[in-house]
Amino acid sequence: MTGKPRCVAVLGGSFDPPHNGHLALAAHFVDLLQADELRIVPAGNPWQKQEMQTSAQDRLAMVRAAFSDTGMPAVIDEQEVQRNGPTYTVDTLRALREELGAETSIAFLMGADQLQRLHTWHAWRELFDYAHLCIAARPGFALHDLSDDATQECARRVATPEQIRAAPGGLSLFSADLAVDVAATDLRAALQRGERHDPRLHSQLPAAVLDYIEQHHLYRN
Repeated sequence: MTGKPRCVAVLGGSFDPPHNGHLALAAHFVDLLQADELRIVPAGNPWQKQEMQTSAQDRLAMVRAAFSDTGMPAVIDEQEVQRNGPTYTVDTLRALREELGAETSIAFLMGADQLQRLHTWHAWRELFDYAHLCIAARPGFALHDLSDDATQECARRVATPEQIRAAPGGLSLFSADLAVDVAATDLRAALQRGERHDPRLHSQLPAAVLDYIEQHHLYRN
């Protein structure tokens, strides 16, 4: 390979529905890392979450709508939706490493709320074998308040954006510059209550996603 290694930022999630917090997280790290590609991976059957309220096909359609006009180099990856059985992030990152090659920098993006649960993830230590972990702080989050093994391991591997780009995986990056606090649970509750004119829905959901929800009568009791 000649020149700089490629950098692929990976954003996974249930996207039930995709909201402006997802867009902000992706845009922040795509810009910070100067990522060549943003790989969006909607979850199929995430083992730690309750059953989705919308179908995989609806969530895929909403993700395509959400990221279609962002200007980010987004690619929708359906591997978790197509996978049978529980969805584990380590399997997804292993598959991406096999696809993208040994030299590509793979940066898995997450919010601080996910970091707080990372120690409960299946084979979380193996994530570093395949990718970097890039964590965005959320309002009220303080790294020094967390003492679990996973957080401490991330703290031990802290690197700069330049180091993240230059290495295939194994490092972590903390960014305190993202203060977007959007909860999909609250958005679903407002939609289920029929509060279609709730200002939060219009400020926290991409217009194309809200249109899709309306057209397909999603999140209704």
